[in-house]
Amino acid sequence: MTPQQRLAQPLTLANGSVLKNRIAKSAMSEALGTTDNRPTARLERLYGAWAEGGLGLSITGNVMIDRRAIGEPNNIAIEDESDLDALRRWAAAGTRQGTALWMQLNHPGKQAPKGLNRETVSPSAVPFRPDMAAFFATPRALGEAEIEDLIQRFARAAAIAQKAGFTGVQIHGAHGYLVSQFLSPHHNQRSDQWGGSPENRRRFVLAVLAAIRAAVGRDFPIGIKLNSADFQRGGFTEEDSLATIEALVAGGIDLVEISGGTYEAPAMTGVMKETTRAREAYFLTFAEKVRATVRVPLMVTGGFRSLDGMGNALASGALDLVGLGRALAIEPDLPQRLLGGANPLHTVKAITTGIKLIDRMALMEVAWYSRQLRRIGEGRAPRPNESGLGAFALGLLENGWHTFKTHRLRA
Repeated sequence: MTPQQRLAQPLTLANGSVLKNRIAKSAMSEALGTTDNRPTARLERLYGAWAEGGLGLSITGNVMIDRRAIGEPNNIAIEDESDLDALRRWAAAGTRQGTALWMQLNHPGKQAPKGLNRETVSPSAVPFRPDMAAFFATPRALGEAEIEDLIQRFARAAAIAQKAGFTGVQIHGAHGYLVSQFLSPHHNQRSDQWGGSPENRRRFVLAVLAAIRAAVGRDFPIGIKLNSADFQRGGFTEEDSLATIEALVAGGIDLVEISGGTYEAPAMTGVMKETTRAREAYFLTFAEKVRATVRVPLMVTGGFRSLDGMGNALASGALDLVGLGRALAIEPDLPQRLLGGANPLHTVKAITTGIKLIDRMALMEVAWYSRQLRRIGEGRAPRPNESGLGAFALGLLENGWHTFKTHRLRA
């Protein structure tokens, strides 16, 4: 088969759900909600553009399960059905032309900037490294009752997503957010049933999966985004990740998206090794290890830049879905181009400021790509050549203003 023929193949999940092709949009934080974290028409336009661009699967940016704990200003948060009509419009737009639309569910845990929430929580009260402590507060350790409440919040949000017309959900278990914090021995230093051993550290994510399954039934797809490793000393390793995936498969997970890193070690935006560059995917080698261990549909995101690279990755059998993120922020119709046998028009490049601390935390990447998503959501074309430093400066001002408004709203 040609690369485009491989990409065009449908994928049937174990529960019978069918994805029309092998091109998936990985979650990117849009920050297009209101100050009080409700959906807007900009999300409808953005996801409608991606659906019409030919995606097989579209996964939303992180939707928070607790309005008291958002990761950045203008996140969407779901606690009840008060925004059901707006969620239905978002789902209707994002499922055009048979595109599957999954809502990514998340809780930031400790990984929320100072001043945004009244407090941050985590499995344990472990601070950020010294050079980041100015941006992120030391969290409070969660109590048992709070943990049980969060599990049910994941389930409730999933049921609302299903009722609104989203065709699946994804648990965000990567990039240093709360689920990832529970899995990591660096962040989770508990000695109760929620920590102290690999099995106990997995208890939270398995409980979240079980609660969501009970809420949505067997026919509704549940996926997870999971780190291959978090690349922190004393943290979540590849061995931990493999064992977690085995447990999730036993628990009935439908799709695993492989990623890696945290805000403190953002491997998902870093410089690729030459061997990785040749294969184009950041985490393909780990995907091969997963494939040799369990049979579960796999999505790999990060590094893909050519039609041949995507086709070769699928041909290897190591993955089932090609995950794209930043490329879709500058070319929302890229799937149509790939399925037509053409390469992307633009090359995804690292966006830097030259300020080491900012670049190390990948803040520039977030600010620059968020601006492109906003442009699409406002009905305008993205700017692939927009100045990185200029976008960061504007983004910093806007983020500060929105953080102030959010904080004032909750005061």
